[in-house]
Amino acid sequence: MNKFFKIFYAFYLSIFAIIFLFYMNIIEKRKNSPIQPVKFSHKIHAYKLSLDCTFCHEKVEKSTVTLPPPLSLCMTCHESVKKDSPEIIKLTTYYNKGEPVPWVKVHKFKDWVYFSHKRHIEKGIDCTLCHGEIKAMDVVRKVRSMRMGFCVKCHEINGAERDCSVCHK
Repeated sequence: MNKFFKIFYAFYLSIFAIIFLFYMNIIEKRKNSPIQPVKFSHKIHAYKLSLDCTFCHEKVEKSTVTLPPPLSLCMTCHESVKKDSPEIIKLTTYYNKGEPVPWVKVHKFKDWVYFSHKRHIEKGIDCTLCHGEIKAMDVVRKVRSMRMGFCVKCHEINGAERDCSVCHK
C-alpha cells in the first residue's frame, strides 16, 4: 500500500468515524430525551413557578407509579395562561377531545422490575437522586442509568433492603 493510499484511507476512515459518532450521539440523546407530543418545561413549572413535584404528579406519594398530571389540572391554569401558545393549543386540543397526551416515557423499567415511588418518597429519597435536577430542565432527559447497579448501590448507601424480591417480582 503506497503512502498516498494510506493517507486517503485514513482520511475517509476518520470521516466515517466522526459521522458514526455524531449519529450515535443523536440516537443516545433521543433515547434519553425522547421527543414529546407537547413541549413541557419543568424549568418553568417547577423552578420559576416553584411548583412542587407533587402538585402535578399528585398521586406519586400514594402510588407505585408516577403518572403525568391529568389534563384537567393543566387546564386549570392554561385555560387563561398562554392559551395562544402553540404548545398550549396542542394541550387544549387533547383536552377538548378527551384524549390523554401520548407522552413518551423517559424513565422505563423492564417488566420484571418493581419500583415504587411511594416507598422511596416515604424514606425521604429526594426526586433528584434518580431524576437529576429536573427543575432546571426545559426538556426532560434521563440522567441516571436506572440500571440494577445504580439501584443496588443506592440501597447499600441508604441501608435499604437488597433482597432480590424487593425489586424483582
